[in-house]
Amino acid sequence: MANTTLSIALLSGKGGVGKTNMSLNIACALHQMGFKTLLMDCDLGLANLDVLLGITPEGNLQTALLGEADITDVLCEIDGQDFAVLPAASGVPELTELQPEARDLLLARLEPVLHKYDFVFMDIGAGISGTVQTFAAMASVRIVVITPEPTSLTDSYALIKVLNSRYGLRDFMVLVNQATSQAEAKSSFDKLAGACKHFLHIEPVLLGHVRSDKKLPEAVCLQKPLMVHAPGSPAAQDLQTLAGRLQRIRLGMLDWLGPRNILQPMPIQE
Repeated sequence: MANTTLSIALLSGKGGVGKTNMSLNIACALHQMGFKTLLMDCDLGLANLDVLLGITPEGNLQTALLGEADITDVLCEIDGQDFAVLPAASGVPELTELQPEARDLLLARLEPVLHKYDFVFMDIGAGISGTVQTFAAMASVRIVVITPEPTSLTDSYALIKVLNSRYGLRDFMVLVNQATSQAEAKSSFDKLAGACKHFLHIEPVLLGHVRSDKKLPEAVCLQKPLMVHAPGSPAAQDLQTLAGRLQRIRLGMLDWLGPRNILQPMPIQE
C-alpha cells in the first residue's frame, strides 16, 4: 500500500525571493485545511524558519545527525502534533555541503517520522550547492520560487539546468512570488519556461502566483505566519489557492507513485 505522504521541495536560484515565507504559509494553509504537515528547514547552516516563527529550538538537524538527539526530540510543534517544524542549525558552514554518508544517515533517521504526515515541505537553501541539489533530488515534487526580477529568472534557469544535467530531473513547478498582477506573474513564468523549453527541452508547470502584500512583512515582524496574522489578505488568499492545488496534485500523484520512500535520492547522471 502506498504511503499517503507527499514530499515537496521549495527551492530558488537566488535568495530574497520569499521562498521560506512561501514554504511556511503554504504548509500553514494545508494544516488549516486539516492536513498533517511537517516543515523541514533544509537550509543547512543558515536556518531561519525558527526566526519567522519566533521559536527557540532545543535541538536541530545537526544534533540529530550527530546522534545527540532523536528526530522526534528536535521536532517543534507549532499547533499540536499535526503541524511541526524540524529546525536546522545556523552558522555551521560544514553542513552546507552534505556528504552522501551524512545524507543517508539523515534519511534513515527521518523515514519513520515522515510517514506520520500528509505533507512534508522541504525549505531548501538558495543557489546550486551540492546540498541544495541533494535535497531537491529527494523530493517527489519540486517548486521553484521566482520573482519578476530578471536575476531571479536567470538564476532559476541555472538551477533547473544543473538539476536536469546532474540528476536527469525534468519535472518542475514554478511559483511566482511578489507579483503585482496575474499578468506580470504569467509574463515572468513565460520567460523562464521559454528558456527551459528552448535550451533544455523541459516544460515547467505554473503552479500559481502570490501577490505583493504589505501584510506579509507585518507578519514577519510579528514572527507569525501570514495565514494566522492576516488570513483574509490578498497574499493569504493566493496561498490558500496554492495549498488547494497541492492537495489535488497529491491525490493525483498517489495514484501513480506507488510504494516508495517519501524521500528518495535520485542517481547522479554520468
